Amino acid sequence: MDTSTRPTAVAGAFYPGSGDELERALVTLVPDEAAHHEMLACIAPHAGYMFSGSVAGRLYGHLELPRRVIVLGPNHSGTGDAVAVAPHRDWSTPIGPQPVDTELAERLIAAFPAARYDDRAHVREHSIEVQLPFLRRRRPDVVVLPICLAHLRLDDSLALGRAIAEVIAEVDEPVGIVASSDMSHYQPDDEARRLDHMAIEPTLARDPETLYDTVHRHHITMCGVVPATVALTAANALGATDAHLVAYATSGDVNGNYDQVVGYAGVCVHR
Repeated sequence: MDTSTRPTAVAGAFYPGSGDELERALVTLVPDEAAHHEMLACIAPHAGYMFSGSVAGRLYGHLELPRRVIVLGPNHSGTGDAVAVAPHRDWSTPIGPQPVDTELAERLIAAFPAARYDDRAHVREHSIEVQLPFLRRRRPDVVVLPICLAHLRLDDSLALGRAIAEVIAEVDEPVGIVASSDMSHYQPDDEARRLDHMAIEPTLARDPETLYDTVHRHHITMCGVVPATVALTAANALGATDAHLVAYATSGDVNGNYDQVVGYAGVCVHR
């Protein structure tokens, strides 16, 4: 554990780099819904806001967020430990510093030996960073625990999910889990939608083993399948009874290019 601030890596690229511009974007993207679902876990996309921001915004506008949130992201760079817990005191964002839940970090590292403090995996990773402005928009007092995950085996993913659930069960207030993932990458739109809904089906059934198997068996390029598997496992152990699809779109819905698209899904898992 250290006391450093993790600087932004993709501000000004994936989302607006100035605080005022980012606030205006969030007002547009996140609807002010009258009723919210209490969140155990969710799956949220992590592309640039111009592409996946409307799906992410609809999802976050749909949720009743707890104050403490674990954010699981896939490791796109391959750098660092397999279960890389952010060692920082806070993360910089254009709308202010985002505090890190250092207590949860310590508890998880004690409970799961493969989890290690590691800043290398987080240096240029975007999958967690892009979630933070949405979380802060919906819950200004939120504290987060960023965890960057390599492509773990199924058994390791399930074990991590169970460990996270045990850690959450030991604290005296609710803790939510965000799994950061885009869906199919660079497929024709109709094929992406077909493959994505093959992965969404076991997700809505809260079946992490089948989700993991389906993505691998059908070569679905869902980059955050491990975070999603971990999150579903933890949510089930914490008493999840339902999951539903809040929003789905592809990049073709934004730019009109349906030849090669990326898919985006927003899923809410709750009691």
